Parts: sequence; C-alpha cells; structure tokens
Amino acid sequence: MSAISTPRRRFFTLERRNFIVGVLFTLPWILGFLVFTVYPLLSSLYFSLTRYDLIRPPVFIGLENYIGLFTSDPRFWPVMYNTVYYVILSVPIGVAFAFLVANLLNMPIVGRSAFRGIIYIPAIIPAVCTAIVWQFLLNIQYGAFNSFLQTFGLPTIPFLANPDLVRPSIIGISVWAQGAAVVIFLAALQEVPRSLYEAALVDGANAWHRFWNVTIPMTTPVILFNLAVGFITAFQEFTIPWLVTNRTTGPLRNAEFFSVYLYQVAFRDLRMGKASALAWIMFVVIVIFTVILFRTSGRWVYYGGEK
Repeated sequence: MSAISTPRRRFFTLERRNFIVGVLFTLPWILGFLVFTVYPLLSSLYFSLTRYDLIRPPVFIGLENYIGLFTSDPRFWPVMYNTVYYVILSVPIGVAFAFLVANLLNMPIVGRSAFRGIIYIPAIIPAVCTAIVWQFLLNIQYGAFNSFLQTFGLPTIPFLANPDLVRPSIIGISVWAQGAAVVIFLAALQEVPRSLYEAALVDGANAWHRFWNVTIPMTTPVILFNLAVGFITAFQEFTIPWLVTNRTTGPLRNAEFFSVYLYQVAFRDLRMGKASALAWIMFVVIVIFTVILFRTSGRWVYYGGEK
C-alpha cells in the first residue's frame, strides 16, 4: 500500500510544484490585470452609484445617476442618437469599402504593393494628424475640396459647419481610415482555396458569381470579426469628432458623440459619478450590439467544414 501511495504522493507534489511555478511566472500579469483592469472596473461601478466630484468624498445615491440620465438629462438621448447613427452607418459602410478595396488589391495589377502601402497609411497616422488634415480639407474658406468647387464656379459646401453635414463628414473620415481592415481582408482573401474558383469557372460561373458564391462566403468569418471590432471601436469614437468640430456646441451638437459627452461630464463638470454611469451604459450598449451580432452570425457566417 505504501509502495502505491508513494508514487501518487510524488505525482501530486510535482503537480503542485508545477502549478506554483506557473502561478509565479504569470503573477506579474495577474497583478497587472487586477490592479489596472478589475479594480478600476469595480471602482467605476461603485462611483456610478455615488455623487462624486474628485474634491469631496463620494456620497452613495443608488441608481439616481442612471435614472437622471434616462429621464431628466436633455443631452443624453440626442448624444445616444448621434452615436448610434454614426455606428450604424460608418461600420457597415467602412467594412464594405475595406472589403471591396481588398478585392481590388488582391488582383494582379501593376504597382499592387505600392497601392497596398498607400491604402494602409491612414491606419498608422495618429488620429490627431488625421483630424487636422481633414479639418483643413473640409474647411469652408480655404479647404481643398471647396477650393476645387470654387475653381469651377460651384458653391462651397459647409461640411463641418452645417448640422446636417457634420455627421456624414465624420463618417466619411472613418471610412477613409480603413487600412487595417483592408490588410485583414487581404490575408483572408489569399487563404481562399484556388480550387473553388477553378471549379466555379469550370461550371460556367462568371466573375460576379465567383465573387458572390465563393469569395464572400469564404471570408464571412473575417467580415464578422471586422464588424465586431468596428462596432466596439465606433461606440468609443472620440478624437475625430472632438478635434474636427473644434469641440463646438450649439448647432453642431449633432457631432457630440457618447465619448465626447462622457469626457465633458467627467473633466469639465467634474461629475465623476455621472460619468461612471455613462461609461457603464456604454459598456452595456456595446455588449448588447455584440451579442446581437454574434447571435445573428449563424445565419450568414460560414466556417469551413460546416454542412
């Protein structure tokens, strides 16, 4: 009996030692995750239930911040509408644009490598530089687009000064900066088996049929990935609307997105409790959109090997 228990004891001792060694090696990451992720997350949840201005101690008020946002805040629902409007339009249009550009850059054309590099440039340019460049291009007085229109005697267009045009202008900027999605789509397109195209060609499929019945189904997992990342990123869009519109209020409240409003509440009004509640509302909305996207993906996303 002792001869059997001794190897088992040694085994469990070795297993425990390996577990301890593994924990020690991952301890820096675990501590960083607890200190920089879990603790701020739980702290913001607590602060969302308080009245807190960074100067006086927080006062617990329950769900008053949430109730006030949904019932008595005159800016909450317009900000939510602006954000959802931006997300619903910019993400699908941006993903479709990136997918079409990736297909064009996947063709054997002259200078393909140079075009790929040019398309990727917007993805590596800092958002501040992007905002400054587009603010110059869309300026009603000296912008390049309006200067071009004036050359032909056409009226200028107030892209960033008209409440009806400021949101589409920001959407256009987001679509322009789809270099990262283009690169991901290019990698996916190069993984599509050539035998499928050859079989479709033998069956008499033209270019459109091959694109619709082979290219799109085989890249739907990557389309889903880019849509999910796009939704999560778009809900948190801050830099472009904040800088391009010069932080303007009044008639340009159409460009006030959720993150911009959260920033103003937190660091201009010093209402950290309300800002924390806004952050949690944003988190819940992002989760809802992501869950809906993944729940509906079973109807249109194809994974290799599925029937």
